[in-house]
Parts: sequence; C-alpha cells; structure tokens
Amino acid sequence: MLTVGGIVMIHYDWDKAKVIKRVKCVHTDAKRYKVNTMLTVGKEYDVINETDEFIFIIDNSNRVAGYYKEYFTDVG
Repeated sequence: MLTVGGIVMIHYDWDKAKVIKRVKCVHTDAKRYKVNTMLTVGKEYDVINETDEFIFIIDNSNRVAGYYKEYFTDVG
C-alpha cells in the first residue's frame, strides 16, 4: 500500500486489486456526465471496489474509474 505524506493512497493499487464481483452495463444515459465513451451497454465489467452510491470498475480505457450504480446490474 502506497502512502504519501502519511496518507494511505489505496486507489493507486486498485488496478492490481482482487475482483470482488462482475456487473453488466444496462445503459449509458447519463444526466450530467459523458459515460458512453467509457462504458458499453451489454458489456460485463470487473468490480474492484464498491460504496453505497458508486461502483469502481475497470472500464473501456482499461483503468479503474467510479460510476453510479444505476448504470449496472449484478451478473449472477
């Protein structure tokens, strides 16, 4: 785990983190943000981290990014 000035920077290691689950993108109709270039409807993505409001996935840029949960459904 990387620390900078005594602060733990866990997001620097997310690209190497264990996948916790998979989700499927169900839409890219964003109200405020442009997400259709980073997400593909129907594609499954690996989830690296999750909060109450966001899912952090490896998106189409092959980098970890956070998105609202409303764009996804769990793959069971």
